[in-house]
Amino acid sequence: MERAPGLSVRLKLTLSYAGFLMVAGVLLLAAVWLFLLRYVPDRATLIVPSGSSLTSGVFPVRSRLLQVFAPRAAEVLAILLVFGLVGGWILAGRMLAPLTRIAEATRLATTRSLSHRIRLPGRNDEFRELADAFDAMLARLEAHVAGQQRFAANASHELRTPLAISQALLDLARTDPTHDTGEIFHRLRAVNTRAIDLTEALLLLSRADQTSFTPEPVDLSLLAEEATETLLPLAEKRGVTIETSADPTPTTGSQSLLLQLTTNLVHNAIVHNLPDRGTVWVSTGVRPGRAVLTVENTGERLTPQLVSTLTEPFSRGTERVRTDHAGVGLGLAIVKTITLAHDGTLTLTPRPAGGLRITVELPAPDPRNDG
Repeated sequence: MERAPGLSVRLKLTLSYAGFLMVAGVLLLAAVWLFLLRYVPDRATLIVPSGSSLTSGVFPVRSRLLQVFAPRAAEVLAILLVFGLVGGWILAGRMLAPLTRIAEATRLATTRSLSHRIRLPGRNDEFRELADAFDAMLARLEAHVAGQQRFAANASHELRTPLAISQALLDLARTDPTHDTGEIFHRLRAVNTRAIDLTEALLLLSRADQTSFTPEPVDLSLLAEEATETLLPLAEKRGVTIETSADPTPTTGSQSLLLQLTTNLVHNAIVHNLPDRGTVWVSTGVRPGRAVLTVENTGERLTPQLVSTLTEPFSRGTERVRTDHAGVGLGLAIVKTITLAHDGTLTLTPRPAGGLRITVELPAPDPRNDG
Protein backbone atom coordinates (compact mmCIF):
# COMPACT_ATOMS: atom_id res chain seq x y z
CA MET A 1 0.00 0.00 0.00
CA GLU A 2 1.34 3.41 -0.98
CA ARG A 3 1.42 5.85 1.94
CA ALA A 4 2.29 9.52 2.14
CA PRO A 5 5.64 10.23 3.83
CA GLY A 6 5.40 11.22 7.48
CA LEU A 7 7.47 11.92 10.55
CA SER A 8 9.49 9.09 12.00
CA VAL A 9 8.47 7.60 15.32
CA ARG A 10 11.75 8.75 16.85
CA LEU A 11 11.09 12.35 15.80
CA LYS A 12 7.52 12.14 17.10
CA LEU A 13 8.74 10.86 20.45
CA THR A 14 11.41 13.59 20.56
CA LEU A 15 8.84 16.31 19.93
CA SER A 16 6.55 14.72 22.50
CA TYR A 17 9.31 14.70 25.15
CA ALA A 18 10.31 18.28 24.36
CA GLY A 19 6.71 19.47 24.29
CA PHE A 20 5.95 17.83 27.61
CA LEU A 21 9.07 19.38 29.13
CA MET A 22 8.08 22.80 27.79
CA VAL A 23 4.56 22.53 29.20
CA ALA A 24 5.96 21.45 32.56
CA GLY A 25 8.40 24.40 32.49
CA VAL A 26 5.64 26.88 31.62
CA LEU A 27 3.44 25.57 34.42
CA LEU A 28 6.33 25.78 36.89
CA LEU A 29 7.19 29.35 35.91
CA ALA A 30 3.50 30.29 36.05
CA ALA A 31 3.28 28.85 39.55
CA VAL A 32 6.35 30.86 40.59
CA TRP A 33 4.88 34.02 39.10
CA LEU A 34 1.56 33.51 40.88
CA PHE A 35 3.44 32.94 44.13
CA LEU A 36 5.32 36.18 43.62
CA LEU A 37 2.15 38.09 42.78
CA ARG A 38 0.54 36.80 45.96
CA TYR A 39 3.27 37.81 48.36
CA VAL A 40 4.86 40.80 46.61
CA PRO A 41 2.86 44.06 46.91
CA ASP A 42 1.99 46.09 43.87
CA ARG A 43 3.81 49.17 45.20
CA ALA A 44 6.30 49.68 47.98
CA THR A 45 7.29 52.82 49.88
CA LEU A 46 10.99 53.41 50.10
CA ILE A 47 12.17 55.50 53.08
CA VAL A 48 15.82 56.42 53.11
CA PRO A 49 17.72 57.97 55.98
CA SER A 50 18.68 61.61 55.88
CA GLY A 51 21.91 62.31 54.18
CA SER A 52 21.49 59.51 51.63
CA SER A 53 21.74 60.18 47.93
CA LEU A 54 18.49 58.26 47.36
CA THR A 55 15.14 59.87 47.62
CA SER A 56 12.17 58.45 49.45
CA GLY A 57 9.01 57.61 47.54
CA VAL A 58 6.56 54.95 46.25
CA PHE A 59 7.91 52.53 43.62
CA PRO A 60 6.03 49.96 41.36
CA VAL A 61 7.48 46.67 42.61
CA ARG A 62 5.47 44.26 40.44
CA SER A 63 6.20 45.98 37.16
CA ARG A 64 9.90 46.06 38.00
CA LEU A 65 9.72 42.37 38.99
CA LEU A 66 8.08 41.52 35.69
CA GLN A 67 10.84 43.29 33.79
CA VAL A 68 13.41 41.14 35.56
CA PHE A 69 11.43 37.84 35.63
CA ALA A 70 10.23 37.70 32.00
CA PRO A 71 13.67 37.56 30.29
CA ARG A 72 14.91 34.98 32.79
CA ALA A 73 11.81 32.85 32.22
CA ALA A 74 12.33 33.02 28.45
CA GLU A 75 15.94 31.91 28.90
CA VAL A 76 14.85 28.99 31.07
CA LEU A 77 12.24 27.91 28.50
CA ALA A 78 14.82 28.11 25.68
CA ILE A 79 17.20 25.93 27.69
CA LEU A 80 14.40 23.47 28.43
CA LEU A 81 13.51 23.33 24.73
CA VAL A 82 17.06 22.53 23.67
CA PHE A 83 17.48 20.04 26.50
CA GLY A 84 14.14 18.42 25.64
CA LEU A 85 14.97 18.05 21.95
CA VAL A 86 18.49 16.68 22.47
CA GLY A 87 17.59 14.49 25.42
CA GLY A 88 14.37 13.33 23.80
CA TRP A 89 16.21 12.37 20.60
CA ILE A 90 18.74 10.31 22.56
CA LEU A 91 16.14 8.67 24.79
CA ALA A 92 13.85 7.89 21.85
CA GLY A 93 16.74 6.30 20.00
CA ARG A 94 17.59 4.07 22.93
CA MET A 95 13.96 3.13 23.49
CA LEU A 96 13.39 2.29 19.82
CA ALA A 97 16.62 0.32 19.34
CA PRO A 98 14.83 -3.04 19.91
CA LEU A 99 12.25 -2.12 17.26
CA THR A 100 15.08 -1.45 14.84
CA ARG A 101 16.38 -4.98 15.42
CA ILE A 102 12.90 -6.40 14.95
CA ALA A 103 12.42 -4.45 11.71
CA GLU A 104 15.79 -5.69 10.44
CA ALA A 105 14.82 -9.28 11.26
CA THR A 106 11.56 -8.78 9.38
CA ARG A 107 13.39 -7.53 6.29
CA LEU A 108 15.76 -10.49 6.44
CA ALA A 109 12.83 -12.88 6.75
CA THR A 110 11.14 -11.43 3.67
CA THR A 111 14.25 -11.23 1.49
CA ARG A 112 16.59 -14.03 2.55
CA SER A 113 15.76 -16.89 4.89
CA LEU A 114 13.66 -17.65 7.95
CA SER A 115 16.61 -18.87 10.02
CA HIS A 116 17.51 -15.42 11.40
CA ARG A 117 16.49 -14.75 15.01
CA ILE A 118 16.42 -11.50 16.98
CA ARG A 119 17.48 -12.96 20.34
CA LEU A 120 16.98 -9.64 22.10
CA PRO A 121 19.13 -9.44 25.25
CA GLY A 122 18.15 -7.86 28.54
CA ARG A 123 15.42 -8.33 31.08
CA ASN A 124 11.85 -9.18 30.25
CA ASP A 125 9.76 -6.21 29.12
CA GLU A 126 7.30 -5.36 26.36
CA PHE A 127 10.00 -5.22 23.67
CA ARG A 128 11.54 -8.48 24.87
CA GLU A 129 8.12 -10.18 24.76
CA LEU A 130 7.55 -8.84 21.24
CA ALA A 131 10.98 -10.05 20.08
CA ASP A 132 10.50 -13.49 21.65
CA ALA A 133 7.05 -13.80 20.08
CA PHE A 134 8.51 -12.82 16.70
CA ASP A 135 11.30 -15.39 17.08
CA ALA A 136 8.75 -18.07 17.94
CA MET A 137 6.67 -17.09 14.90
CA LEU A 138 9.74 -17.33 12.66
CA ALA A 139 10.56 -20.76 14.08
CA ARG A 140 7.03 -22.04 13.43
CA LEU A 141 6.99 -20.49 9.98
CA GLU A 142 10.37 -22.01 9.12
CA ALA A 143 9.20 -25.43 10.28
CA HIS A 144 5.95 -25.05 8.32
CA VAL A 145 7.74 -24.03 5.12
CA ALA A 146 10.23 -26.87 5.50
CA GLY A 147 7.37 -29.29 6.05
CA GLN A 148 5.54 -27.99 3.00
CA GLN A 149 8.68 -28.37 0.90
CA ARG A 150 9.18 -31.94 2.09
CA PHE A 151 5.52 -32.67 1.49
CA ALA A 152 5.64 -31.28 -2.04
CA ALA A 153 8.79 -33.26 -2.83
CA ASN A 154 7.36 -36.46 -1.38
CA ALA A 155 4.01 -35.98 -3.09
CA SER A 156 5.74 -35.41 -6.42
CA HIS A 157 7.79 -38.55 -5.90
CA GLU A 158 4.76 -40.63 -4.89
CA LEU A 159 2.71 -39.39 -7.85
CA ARG A 160 5.58 -39.88 -10.28
CA THR A 161 5.97 -43.53 -9.35
CA PRO A 162 2.57 -44.77 -10.59
CA LEU A 163 2.81 -42.54 -13.65
CA ALA A 164 6.23 -43.97 -14.50
CA ILE A 165 4.92 -47.51 -14.05
CA SER A 166 1.94 -46.76 -16.28
CA GLN A 167 4.25 -45.33 -18.92
CA ALA A 168 6.45 -48.43 -18.78
CA LEU A 169 3.44 -50.74 -19.13
CA LEU A 170 2.11 -48.77 -22.08
CA ASP A 171 5.50 -48.87 -23.76
CA LEU A 172 5.62 -52.62 -23.17
CA ALA A 173 2.21 -53.08 -24.76
CA ARG A 174 3.24 -50.95 -27.74
CA THR A 175 6.62 -52.59 -28.37
CA ASP A 176 5.62 -56.17 -27.55
CA PRO A 177 2.24 -57.00 -29.11
CA THR A 178 2.62 -60.65 -28.10
CA HIS A 179 2.64 -59.80 -24.40
CA ASP A 180 -0.42 -60.76 -22.36
CA THR A 181 -2.66 -57.70 -22.57
CA GLY A 182 -4.86 -58.97 -19.75
CA GLU A 183 -1.93 -58.86 -17.33
CA ILE A 184 -0.99 -55.37 -18.53
CA PHE A 185 -4.56 -54.10 -18.06
CA HIS A 186 -4.68 -55.65 -14.59
CA ARG A 187 -1.44 -53.98 -13.54
CA LEU A 188 -2.51 -50.68 -15.10
CA ARG A 189 -5.76 -50.82 -13.16
CA ALA A 190 -3.90 -51.46 -9.89
CA VAL A 191 -1.48 -48.62 -10.54
CA ASN A 192 -4.30 -46.27 -11.52
CA THR A 193 -6.24 -47.18 -8.38
CA ARG A 194 -3.24 -46.35 -6.24
CA ALA A 195 -2.82 -42.99 -8.01
CA ILE A 196 -6.51 -42.20 -7.42
CA ASP A 197 -6.23 -43.16 -3.74
CA LEU A 198 -3.18 -40.96 -3.36
CA THR A 199 -4.88 -38.00 -5.03
CA GLU A 200 -7.99 -38.37 -2.84
CA ALA A 201 -5.79 -38.57 0.25
CA LEU A 202 -3.98 -35.38 -0.76
CA LEU A 203 -7.30 -33.59 -1.29
CA LEU A 204 -8.56 -34.79 2.09
CA LEU A 205 -5.35 -33.65 3.76
CA SER A 206 -5.71 -30.22 2.14
CA ARG A 207 -9.36 -29.97 3.21
CA ALA A 208 -8.58 -30.92 6.79
CA ASP A 209 -5.71 -28.44 6.93
CA GLN A 210 -7.99 -25.57 5.90
CA THR A 211 -10.35 -26.20 8.88
CA SER A 212 -13.22 -25.06 6.65
CA PHE A 213 -16.04 -26.97 8.30
CA THR A 214 -19.04 -26.15 10.44
CA PRO A 215 -18.75 -27.61 13.96
CA GLU A 216 -21.55 -29.93 15.02
CA PRO A 217 -22.15 -32.32 17.94
CA VAL A 218 -20.35 -35.63 17.41
CA ASP A 219 -20.20 -38.81 19.50
CA LEU A 220 -16.85 -40.53 19.08
CA SER A 221 -18.26 -43.84 20.33
CA LEU A 222 -20.66 -44.01 17.38
CA LEU A 223 -17.84 -43.21 14.97
CA ALA A 224 -15.68 -45.93 16.51
CA GLU A 225 -18.46 -48.49 16.10
CA GLU A 226 -19.07 -47.46 12.48
CA ALA A 227 -15.38 -47.61 11.58
CA THR A 228 -15.02 -51.01 13.27
CA GLU A 229 -17.99 -52.47 11.43
CA THR A 230 -16.73 -51.13 8.11
CA LEU A 231 -13.25 -52.61 8.55
CA LEU A 232 -14.32 -55.89 10.15
CA PRO A 233 -14.04 -57.87 6.85
CA LEU A 234 -10.46 -56.64 6.42
CA ALA A 235 -9.65 -57.62 10.00
CA GLU A 236 -11.11 -61.11 9.51
CA LYS A 237 -9.16 -61.53 6.30
CA ARG A 238 -5.91 -60.71 8.07
CA GLY A 239 -6.73 -62.77 11.17
CA VAL A 240 -6.97 -59.70 13.44
CA THR A 241 -9.42 -59.51 16.34
CA ILE A 242 -11.01 -56.15 17.16
CA GLU A 243 -12.10 -55.45 20.72
CA THR A 244 -14.13 -52.31 21.40
CA SER A 245 -15.02 -50.43 24.56
CA ALA A 246 -17.03 -47.45 23.43
CA ASP A 247 -18.57 -45.27 26.12
CA PRO A 248 -20.57 -42.20 25.03
CA THR A 249 -17.95 -39.58 24.16
CA PRO A 250 -19.44 -36.27 22.98
CA THR A 251 -17.32 -33.66 21.24
CA THR A 252 -17.76 -30.96 18.61
CA GLY A 253 -16.40 -30.91 15.07
CA SER A 254 -16.86 -32.26 11.58
CA GLN A 255 -18.72 -35.58 11.48
CA SER A 256 -17.09 -36.65 8.20
CA LEU A 257 -13.56 -35.64 9.13
CA LEU A 258 -13.71 -37.30 12.55
CA LEU A 259 -15.10 -40.45 10.95
CA GLN A 260 -12.16 -40.38 8.52
CA LEU A 261 -9.80 -39.95 11.48
CA THR A 262 -11.29 -42.94 13.30
CA THR A 263 -11.32 -45.09 10.16
CA ASN A 264 -7.68 -44.27 9.43
CA LEU A 265 -6.64 -45.22 12.96
CA VAL A 266 -8.48 -48.54 12.92
CA HIS A 267 -7.27 -49.33 9.39
CA ASN A 268 -3.69 -48.52 10.39
CA ALA A 269 -3.97 -50.76 13.45
CA ILE A 270 -5.29 -53.67 11.36
CA VAL A 271 -2.80 -53.43 8.50
CA HIS A 272 0.31 -52.84 10.63
CA ASN A 273 -0.25 -55.76 12.95
CA LEU A 274 1.03 -59.27 13.49
CA PRO A 275 0.85 -61.58 10.46
CA ASP A 276 -1.65 -63.75 12.33
CA ARG A 277 -3.70 -63.59 15.51
CA GLY A 278 -3.20 -59.89 16.00
CA THR A 279 -5.46 -57.74 18.16
CA VAL A 280 -6.81 -54.22 17.94
CA TRP A 281 -8.33 -52.41 20.92
CA VAL A 282 -10.61 -49.45 20.26
CA SER A 283 -11.94 -47.44 23.19
CA THR A 284 -13.58 -44.09 23.80
CA GLY A 285 -14.18 -42.20 27.01
CA VAL A 286 -14.36 -38.81 28.67
CA ARG A 287 -11.76 -37.15 30.86
CA PRO A 288 -12.18 -33.77 32.54
CA GLY A 289 -12.79 -31.43 29.62
CA ARG A 290 -11.54 -33.92 27.02
CA ALA A 291 -13.08 -36.53 24.72
CA VAL A 292 -10.62 -39.38 24.25
CA LEU A 293 -10.32 -41.95 21.46
CA THR A 294 -7.68 -44.67 21.88
CA VAL A 295 -6.66 -47.23 19.26
CA GLU A 296 -4.08 -49.83 20.27
CA ASN A 297 -2.71 -52.78 18.35
CA THR A 298 -0.23 -55.60 18.60
CA GLY A 299 2.67 -55.78 16.19
CA GLU A 300 6.40 -55.43 15.88
CA ARG A 301 8.35 -53.48 18.44
CA LEU A 302 8.86 -49.86 17.45
CA THR A 303 11.43 -47.43 18.77
CA PRO A 304 10.36 -44.00 20.08
CA GLN A 305 12.48 -42.39 17.34
CA LEU A 306 10.58 -44.27 14.63
CA VAL A 307 7.20 -43.56 16.23
CA SER A 308 7.92 -39.82 16.27
CA THR A 309 8.16 -39.82 12.45
CA LEU A 310 5.01 -41.80 11.66
CA THR A 311 2.75 -38.73 11.41
CA GLU A 312 4.94 -37.18 8.71
CA PRO A 313 3.43 -37.42 5.21
CA PHE A 314 4.59 -40.50 3.28
CA SER A 315 6.50 -41.77 6.30
CA ARG A 316 6.47 -45.54 6.70
CA GLY A 317 8.21 -47.52 9.39
CA THR A 318 10.27 -50.64 8.86
CA GLU A 319 8.20 -53.53 7.53
CA ARG A 320 5.09 -51.37 7.55
CA VAL A 321 4.37 -51.66 3.82
CA ARG A 322 2.27 -54.67 2.99
CA THR A 323 1.40 -56.13 -0.37
CA ASP A 324 -2.25 -55.24 0.07
CA HIS A 325 -4.02 -52.34 1.73
CA ALA A 326 -0.69 -50.68 2.29
CA GLY A 327 -2.16 -47.23 1.87
CA VAL A 328 -0.33 -44.25 0.45
CA GLY A 329 1.60 -43.13 3.52
CA LEU A 330 -0.83 -40.37 4.47
CA GLY A 331 -3.07 -42.15 6.99
CA LEU A 332 -1.52 -40.84 10.20
CA ALA A 333 -0.63 -37.52 8.56
CA ILE A 334 -4.34 -37.03 7.87
CA VAL A 335 -5.15 -38.06 11.45
CA LYS A 336 -2.70 -35.46 12.78
CA THR A 337 -4.08 -32.72 10.56
CA ILE A 338 -7.70 -33.46 11.48
CA THR A 339 -6.78 -33.56 15.17
CA LEU A 340 -5.06 -30.17 15.01
CA ALA A 341 -7.98 -28.73 13.04
CA HIS A 342 -10.23 -29.70 15.97
CA ASP A 343 -7.86 -28.16 18.58
CA GLY A 344 -6.96 -31.64 19.80
CA THR A 345 -3.78 -33.50 20.66
CA LEU A 346 -2.39 -36.68 19.10
CA THR A 347 -0.11 -38.99 21.08
CA LEU A 348 1.72 -42.01 19.68
CA THR A 349 3.33 -44.40 22.14
CA PRO A 350 5.09 -47.69 21.33
CA ARG A 351 3.82 -50.67 23.32
CA PRO A 352 6.50 -52.55 25.31
CA ALA A 353 5.22 -55.88 23.93
CA GLY A 354 5.13 -54.55 20.37
CA GLY A 355 2.68 -52.50 18.41
CA LEU A 356 1.43 -48.98 18.86
CA ARG A 357 -0.94 -47.03 21.08
CA ILE A 358 -2.51 -43.91 19.57
CA THR A 359 -4.56 -41.50 21.65
CA VAL A 360 -6.62 -38.63 20.29
CA GLU A 361 -7.89 -36.04 22.77
CA LEU A 362 -10.48 -33.53 21.61
CA PRO A 363 -12.25 -30.75 23.50
CA ALA A 364 -15.39 -31.98 25.24
CA PRO A 365 -18.47 -29.71 25.34
CA ASP A 366 -19.14 -27.94 28.62
CA PRO A 367 -22.06 -29.70 30.39
CA ARG A 368 -23.20 -26.36 31.79
CA ASN A 369 -24.02 -25.21 28.24
CA ASP A 370 -26.43 -28.10 27.63
CA GLY A 371 -29.98 -27.04 27.21
